[in-house]
Amino acid sequence: MEIERINENTVKFYLSYGDIEDRGFSKEDVWYNREKSEELFWDMMDELGDDTEFAVEGPLWIQVNAMNEGIEVIVTRAHLPKNVESSQFPFGIEDPEELFDPIFDAINETEEDSEEEVQVKDRLFVFNEIDETIPLASQMVSLEDHFETQLYAFEDRYYLNLRFDYNLIETKRAKDIASMVTEYGVPSKMSIHRIEEYGTIVMESDVFAKIVKYFA
Repeated sequence: MEIERINENTVKFYLSYGDIEDRGFSKEDVWYNREKSEELFWDMMDELGDDTEFAVEGPLWIQVNAMNEGIEVIVTRAHLPKNVESSQFPFGIEDPEELFDPIFDAINETEEDSEEEVQVKDRLFVFNEIDETIPLASQMVSLEDHFETQLYAFEDRYYLNLRFDYNLIETKRAKDIASMVTEYGVPSKMSIHRIEEYGTIVMESDVFAKIVKYFA
């Protein structure tokens, strides 16, 4: 396992699937077994050691990126405003996501070759039935030129992915659009990488326009 300290609030792990197996876990444990994946996470955190001075306190933001040979895990301690205690989180904070935006700055400063990861953001939403996307599509079709869309089927549910390129759209505007989607769908805790690997593609682009055309 490789450990990189990005800044005082962010640390990055890289584990090959061989590293994961050496710890007594499998690839399936990481993606399908919540209890096992949490156990693996705390196992990694225990290996940080005292010399990293990375105390686990307050809310943590965890980003997992799937790669061909393993996984990359980025852990960031929330940057809480001075007038908000960690025990109050997320109450009293207008937009909790803003607490974690510094992670993108940290990656951008330390990895020039990772510019695409920093600038492109996937937001995944789950629907029980495709019919649930119809009223959303009617509302969003006029905005679809601001982002990319994909629709997947996985385990009897439908997963809508919105991919924002922050070179082309302001972060606040992207968040406003994502908030509109939450009126109809539920933000998914699954990663887009898992859905891409194990799900079935239903519509690979222009999802809202196609739903309006064929279903509305």
